[in-house]
Amino acid sequence: MNIINFENVNIGYDYRFLVLNKVNLTIKEGEHWVILGANGSGKSTLIKLMSNDLYPNTHEKFKKEILEQETWDVFELKKNFGIITNDLHNDFLYNAKFSTGFEIVRSGFFASLGKIKHHIFTQEQNDRTKEIIESLEIVHLSEKRANQMSTGELRKCIIARALIYNPKALLLDEPTAGLDIKAQMNFLALIKKLTKKLTVIIITHHVEEIFDEITHVALIANNEIFKQGLKEEVLTSENISKVFDLEVVVKKEQDSYSIRRSLNA
Repeated sequence: MNIINFENVNIGYDYRFLVLNKVNLTIKEGEHWVILGANGSGKSTLIKLMSNDLYPNTHEKFKKEILEQETWDVFELKKNFGIITNDLHNDFLYNAKFSTGFEIVRSGFFASLGKIKHHIFTQEQNDRTKEIIESLEIVHLSEKRANQMSTGELRKCIIARALIYNPKALLLDEPTAGLDIKAQMNFLALIKKLTKKLTVIIITHHVEEIFDEITHVALIANNEIFKQGLKEEVLTSENISKVFDLEVVVKKEQDSYSIRRSLNA
């Protein structure tokens, strides 16, 4: 199955300027991708394309399929494609700050921010919530409120929420933003664990988030995906220098990547 299948997709917020130009991207089930780009490169727009919040605005012929369907009911899409963004994180932090970890996870059944008064949950739904919480080893967060959690703790609860319906894929936007080094390592360990069960797509500007289980990388620069393919073939110093418009050197040490500024820059 194709998780994402975009061909010749153009998108902009008006017709005078395209944020993304001629996007061609195919992500297959079982692959794990990092989409890497600098700030302002169009990453957020690509997320909105994948979540069906934006549609191509072009007169040219294009294909835009998610999970091999051109159209989706948004609620049904969220059951099959878990999308975790920093906006969603902030929504819980500021608009559902008294929700407990259990309520955050369980709210995935209604795609709501925590528990709404009129929601009635079945025993089966409560059992499923406990199952997810236990599988991600966050039982200690069940009674903790969102405004008492660390950034990493809240993000784990939001990921658990996305897993309620056994989605085929997870899309994570800047997943380690705001985390200290220890929290980053713990959080990436969780994502690695999830790659055994579903397709993972990470959108970021940090090469440090590219771990061994990542199979493919797509690079965004100059409002287009200019390079994509197997991780080992795409992650070159020349390609990453184009992404950040700066001459850099890419290094791989053990199971992670790093970059440093070239001495010639």
